[in-house]
Amino acid sequence: MVEVERDVSGRAVPEVLPGALRGWLWVVAGLGALVVALVGVMYAGHSESGQVDRWFVLPTEDSVGPPWRRVALATDFWGEPAGAAILVGVGVVGCLLLLRWPRAAVFLVAGAGVSVVTATVVKSLVGRTIHGPGNLSYPSGHTAFATALALVAALLVTGRLGLGRAVGTLLVLGAGLVAGAVMGWAQVSLSAHYPTDVLGGWCTALAVVPATAWLVDRTADAARRTPG
Repeated sequence: MVEVERDVSGRAVPEVLPGALRGWLWVVAGLGALVVALVGVMYAGHSESGQVDRWFVLPTEDSVGPPWRRVALATDFWGEPAGAAILVGVGVVGCLLLLRWPRAAVFLVAGAGVSVVTATVVKSLVGRTIHGPGNLSYPSGHTAFATALALVAALLVTGRLGLGRAVGTLLVLGAGLVAGAVMGWAQVSLSAHYPTDVLGGWCTALAVVPATAWLVDRTADAARRTPG
């Protein structure tokens, strides 16, 4: 019999990748990875916007003035190293002190971290630039981070509350969409990324977070079963 992990109050601790959502999220992850790869191939080595970018009716640096530019700058801050560290730190404290859920804290750090690292690696492989050589743009790391953080939070809420497949899927995908859209708007508004960079960052998180959750669960379960 497999031992069930329990918190300090004796309640069973759920996995960070809820079983009810697992099948759907694997499909979403596969589609996300496919989009990242296809768009990356389309714009590999490019240094300007492309036809797909022009499909998106989004603000530009010239069209966004006060007070919305300040909103965009504030949003951008939370994707910078300092802002991201604050968000992740607050989340880890909440998982450890409020929820008493160490596995969730590990997932939070891993989900956000792996998404950003993956985006960074893909950037170097694709080589798309904006505003001159050296400014790699595809996919957007800011968007990948914001989306990953929202996906992690929604998955933890889904597991903790025991939400069903329909409600849980709607919550997870809705949270990821809103977070990605808000950060993506900021990145395009500040002329830091092309729209397809934002799409790539969003899909990077969709591809990476479910796999990271599965790995965290399997590692935690294996460690719990190991004697000593």
